[in-house]
Amino acid sequence: MTALGIGIASLALMVVLIIAGLHVAISLLLLSFVGVWLMRDSIDVALALMAQATSDSIASHEFGVVPLFVLMGLLVATADLGKDIFEVANSMLRRIRGGLGVATVMANAVFAAITGISIASAAVFTKVAVPEMLRFGFTPRFATGVVAGSSVLGMLIPPSLLMILYAFLSEQSVGAMFLAGVMPGLLLAVAFSIAIVAMAWLFPGYVGGTAAVNVPGMGLSEAAFKVAPVVLLIFVVLGGIYGGIFTATDAGAVGALGALALALAKRRLTPSIFWKVLVETGRITVSVLFLIIAANLYSRMLTLSGLPQFIVEWMAGLGFGVAGFLAVFIAIVLFLGCIIDSASIMLIVLPLMLPVAKTLGIDLVWFGVITVVAVEIGLLTPPFGISVYVVKSTLNDARITLWDIFAGTQPFTLIMFAVLLLIIAFPGIALFFN
Repeated sequence: MTALGIGIASLALMVVLIIAGLHVAISLLLLSFVGVWLMRDSIDVALALMAQATSDSIASHEFGVVPLFVLMGLLVATADLGKDIFEVANSMLRRIRGGLGVATVMANAVFAAITGISIASAAVFTKVAVPEMLRFGFTPRFATGVVAGSSVLGMLIPPSLLMILYAFLSEQSVGAMFLAGVMPGLLLAVAFSIAIVAMAWLFPGYVGGTAAVNVPGMGLSEAAFKVAPVVLLIFVVLGGIYGGIFTATDAGAVGALGALALALAKRRLTPSIFWKVLVETGRITVSVLFLIIAANLYSRMLTLSGLPQFIVEWMAGLGFGVAGFLAVFIAIVLFLGCIIDSASIMLIVLPLMLPVAKTLGIDLVWFGVITVVAVEIGLLTPPFGISVYVVKSTLNDARITLWDIFAGTQPFTLIMFAVLLLIIAFPGIALFFN
């Protein structure tokens, strides 16, 4: 078999292995190792390449950004800052039809700016927002759909774990990727909010409790007391990066320290809880870095096989320009989103597609935003839809089925796709600050 044939066969085998239940990183490592072995007819070469790829992949202080931002996000969730943000937003928007839904989106947007993990957002606001919306008569589908839908903001508004992962895979600046996520994230949050208000007026039966919610107003001093810590943390972390005061890794360290101080000040952090946070930080970090190592090795194997160059020449022969390439790329990502998680999609697809994007002269920062938005749509689509499963497991209410939540997310899936098309049509949305 030729090297190109081995590369193509590895793709087919990967799909089989993943469907069979093998972890994506293990699949990538196994296929990469066997592929290099077959192409070079030497197990020593395959072992040497694996060792080199492992060292090159994460042997840099820049990778410290992963555990630091993860730790910051988990500490913020522990400190119940999500609840504080929601209460303030709810007080501000209580007289608007569908105001609780808009409050959830706004709170999620702010929470995203200090966590960067969609799953954390989904879990926090399932506990905080869904019971409140159900209490005021909103339908279960709408309540859970809003939470699951708006949780995707956690991977778009910086700091974002997916943005960090893309930056490493594409060799782009983490700071540049963070800047690129600001405008698309705000645009998506605004689009969600407008859609919620429109649905409340046009489809009251679907939304449910559309009348103004009768909750007590919140005084300015109380609101400021609840929001000030969050605003300060966002200002220090993101302001430090964008102002050139410190690197993304430094920002992660400062943010983690700030989040630790807030959790201690709110008396939410017992020794046992802190240990759980540290263990979860380690688990997530090891998982992400292991995936990066696997993707690096897989990318090298594909380069040896000549498959990326073959795809470039094949697309050029078909007359595919930037628009055609993006259409094929997004279709593949959306399909994979139905069966595997976000990080795995990026690790599988990007080693193949990044060389094509470079050849076509596509701005890789803009391409990264397109990738993250397209991948995040997969968080809401059946049958995988991990955000939906997080909402379901966190809610623990037998009356609300998994398919109720999937149905509730569909309007938000369509809005995300519309925003994705806007970002493609107007690259300046993503490149506004770069």
